[in-house]
Amino acid sequence: MENNRSIIEQIVSENVLKGVLSGVRKGIVRTYQKVTLKPITLKGALYYHISYYEDPKVKHENIPAEALLAWLEDHIGHYFKQAVLYTEKQDYQLLISKKGKITVIKHPASLVAEDIALTHNRKKQYILEEGTPIDFLVKLGVMDENGRVFKKKYDKFRQLNKYLEFVDDAMASFSNDGNTEERPLTIIDFGCGKAYLTFALYYYLVKNCGKHVKIIGLDLKEDVILFCNEIAEALGYVGLRFEKGDIKDFKYQDEVDMVVSLHACDTATDAAIGKAVGWGAKVIFAVPCCQHELFHQIQNKDQRALLAHGVIKDKLITLITDTLRAQALEIVGYDVQMLEFIDLSHTPKNILIRAYAKEKRMEEVKEAVSAYHSLKHFWHVAPSIEKTLGEKLRIPLERHI
Repeated sequence: MENNRSIIEQIVSENVLKGVLSGVRKGIVRTYQKVTLKPITLKGALYYHISYYEDPKVKHENIPAEALLAWLEDHIGHYFKQAVLYTEKQDYQLLISKKGKITVIKHPASLVAEDIALTHNRKKQYILEEGTPIDFLVKLGVMDENGRVFKKKYDKFRQLNKYLEFVDDAMASFSNDGNTEERPLTIIDFGCGKAYLTFALYYYLVKNCGKHVKIIGLDLKEDVILFCNEIAEALGYVGLRFEKGDIKDFKYQDEVDMVVSLHACDTATDAAIGKAVGWGAKVIFAVPCCQHELFHQIQNKDQRALLAHGVIKDKLITLITDTLRAQALEIVGYDVQMLEFIDLSHTPKNILIRAYAKEKRMEEVKEAVSAYHSLKHFWHVAPSIEKTLGEKLRIPLERHI
């Protein structure tokens, strides 16, 4: 109807900020019961994001702003008996009769354009903000001097921020130390590599949190250690140093608050966990890698199908090894979370073992021991985590068999 078109045209001209269409007309074969719409910007252009509610699912589409009038004409009256459209000037309640005539009820505007978030994919709020020059990111070639992240480094930028989100969650473990003024927060980073994450950790703790820190990055490559120490010195990062060395041979006499081991190969992760537990570290971050130790140990005649193909067996071993590590940490006094650290597009070894020191009740220890024994004996394996944790693990295992 011409009158209906003029009504909808008038409403659209007042800048629609939100819309809800409901009440499917009888006889209309339509699977969704309600539709909502809102303005968004995509690549600088104005669109409307349409959500079709089909219990229990929701389908979405985006239409250009200039197509909104035709879309509303097609749906109001033809498919739905009522609609509420919110504009900058006023709110409109539309009631459609059986013959398709629209009755309009007007209300004072309840929305303000400034309150509407127009960006569909809102810019993520990162701990390390894009657009602000960050000294270590500039030095390491992730940002330019104006704070713009290089396109080829954007995955690294997101990874750093994801890592710091995990660190931020762990800060409660250090909030009641009572000794932060007496000694620095001490962190050992095993297998630091080029130390993007180590520098990010330092920057976050010192610049964002105001912590006094002592961070040691350990790696086997002498040229990498030299490079990282030069960067730390150039940036004036007091309390951050890098050393050449192997995890299993590294010794540190003072207290350690946190141990990080990202992508340590095979049993090197167990060595890092063993060191952390021995120091009584409050927080452990471990992302294991290249886990081959159990490949020739694992056996179970009832699970031959899982062991018949190398690629499947390899994935299975990774899961079993990490689960045994998690249970071992639970036994020796940690709360453990298994989290996804990096998108699969970066690396398939993306399980983060995050452990927090905690006083365990006897029932909790018994439960963890039972789970550990069950998994170990089901697959007939002897994981190296038992050797690296030594008596801290052996005694509760024997006590609660």
